[in-house]
Amino acid sequence: MNGPQSLSGMTVLDLTNVLAGPFCCHQLAHLGAEVIKVEAPGRGDLARQLGADMELNEKLMGISFMAQNAGKRSVTLNLKDPRGKEILKKLVERADVLVENFRPGVMDRLELGYDVLSKVNPGLVYCAISGFGQTGPMKKLPAYDQIVQGLSGIMTITGEEDTGTYRVGYPMADTIGGMTAAFAISSALAGRALSNNDGKGSFIDISMLESVIATMGWVVSNYLVAGKEPTANGNDNFTSSPSGAFRTGDGQINIAANKQEQFEALCLVLDLDHLISDVRFTSRKERLENRTVLTGLLEDVLRTNMTDHWVEKFNAVGVPAGAVLTVPQALALPQIADRGMMASFENVPGADCDIRVLRTGIKMDGKAPSVDAPPPELGQDNDDILTSLGFSKSEIAILSQEGVL
Repeated sequence: MNGPQSLSGMTVLDLTNVLAGPFCCHQLAHLGAEVIKVEAPGRGDLARQLGADMELNEKLMGISFMAQNAGKRSVTLNLKDPRGKEILKKLVERADVLVENFRPGVMDRLELGYDVLSKVNPGLVYCAISGFGQTGPMKKLPAYDQIVQGLSGIMTITGEEDTGTYRVGYPMADTIGGMTAAFAISSALAGRALSNNDGKGSFIDISMLESVIATMGWVVSNYLVAGKEPTANGNDNFTSSPSGAFRTGDGQINIAANKQEQFEALCLVLDLDHLISDVRFTSRKERLENRTVLTGLLEDVLRTNMTDHWVEKFNAVGVPAGAVLTVPQALALPQIADRGMMASFENVPGADCDIRVLRTGIKMDGKAPSVDAPPPELGQDNDDILTSLGFSKSEIAILSQEGVL
């Protein structure tokens, strides 16, 4: 591994599937933790069968899986088998963290919930990620990213008011839930190390719904404090104008002229200095009230030249501006390459191809945390991990033959 290793020496058991949990453990692996992914025999994480390349899905090395699991080890365990349960408990004895994203109650029914495992290891930090949390009237409801997006209110403030609701275009709720869990786990590990805590672990209950709503502070507070219900404003910043996306000669540009001096500088660049004294646009309040008219006047000029031209002109005078890029264009930015955002792995076992995947958005001491190993094949570490627990080769073979591994 390279870069900062703030969680070096920590062992994380990753019992999670698809995205929220794997994304959480993805962060922890890049910060130096040894992450052991505990998967169901034969099929593993569902994400192994998800992604745009069907051949990789059939190999159980789906792109969706590889995106979040570099640097982890994989062991397969049938947790419904008493022997599988005992092996997990042996792993828990040595672990610092366990992360799971089953529906509330599943781990208890397996007799592997926090009450049981904390007796095996009192220092265990146990993190349960679910759609709605471990308590409350909705706790047993199934939750997927789209369901949480809808219930959070996010979809009613995305898109245009007259075009109906839109989901955020990637699994935002899963990702925010996973990031929240990683933050909570890191905090719990720091707390466990305090002298007055005697090394005691903790139970962390992460609700994806609450995690998403917690990020909506501005719009939620406008409603809670001022009674203003959030609305869908499309690409416009609801607090200021001109602030949003505008059409140019070859695409779109984002402009954030939020301050008076920025609005005036914008007008000067566009040779629209007469708008500065126009009574419809003299202050933030008037510009918000007359946003549609102002946008039309600005776009009449913006369409006469290319996006890159205007980005350079505006930024040169202190008006924040940037192109609206496609995903491939964003990944091709020198800024992304220069800061080590992407990792490359050659001839990945199981996938039989080279891959590039994202690291984290973290930089510590000027370095991007990284991992050395590519995403693991299903059960690739069974022998090594069970041998370290004291199992012989013949015992491992029997466990494998009988479906425990």
